[in-house]
Amino acid sequence: MIRSKMLLVSGIALLLVLGGCSKKTEDEGTETKEATSSAPATPIDMSTVGDVSGKITLNGTAPTLKPINMSAEPYCSKAHPTPVTPQDVVVGSGGALQNVVVYVKDGLGDRTFDVPKDSVQLQQKGCMYEPHVVALMAGQTLQVVNADQTTHNIHPIPKDNREWNKSQPPGASPIEDTFARAEVSIPVKCNVHPWMKSYIAVFKQPYFVVTGADGSFDLKNLPPGTYTIEAWQEKYGTVDQQVTVGAKELKTVNLTFNAAASGD
Repeated sequence: MIRSKMLLVSGIALLLVLGGCSKKTEDEGTETKEATSSAPATPIDMSTVGDVSGKITLNGTAPTLKPINMSAEPYCSKAHPTPVTPQDVVVGSGGALQNVVVYVKDGLGDRTFDVPKDSVQLQQKGCMYEPHVVALMAGQTLQVVNADQTTHNIHPIPKDNREWNKSQPPGASPIEDTFARAEVSIPVKCNVHPWMKSYIAVFKQPYFVVTGADGSFDLKNLPPGTYTIEAWQEKYGTVDQQVTVGAKELKTVNLTFNAAASGD
């Protein structure tokens, strides 16, 4: 009797384990399929496309950012002869705001787009992520490179995508991975060096850009239509504006973040 009960318990436990493994495999397979399969791209008449360009600025005084203390990692400290500040808010001439993701939020309807075959690179250099913000399409390859002589790890923390955390020692091959779903924006951290922070923006369409030092952006080759253009910044959230683009029309949209919006 005791032996029979033990065999019954063992059998139930084995079924639970196999069921869990099957569910995990099924979930992972579903996400992989979602990332790699898509409908054929909707044709666009390139003779009618227009552009939306503009500038992203900050209204008000940018916060004072304290230099990063890298003393816990001598290699990282030596990599920077002068103090390094966080990249949370980078403001240039005339209030130009860097590291802002600008994209078409609405107006493309049910159009589908091909996923680019080239990869987008995120580099770990001087114990900082470069660039601070990257953007790519769902299913497009993110390539992570370690240019330092110290171990890092790349740890995206999404809400709508699969979370992963991969170690990368010096000289290791690039890490390559993808994201299945659109998400703005995914925080990235390094568990080895807590000051390292980056963001990844993922889209189902190709009309997006990350602003550089001059705060400018240009969304090219938009089919005629009415669109909502949105800008995302890690500290100030989002601002948007609607614009109608006619055939071969060039439109200007300037978006401004309010420095007081952060609550600091």
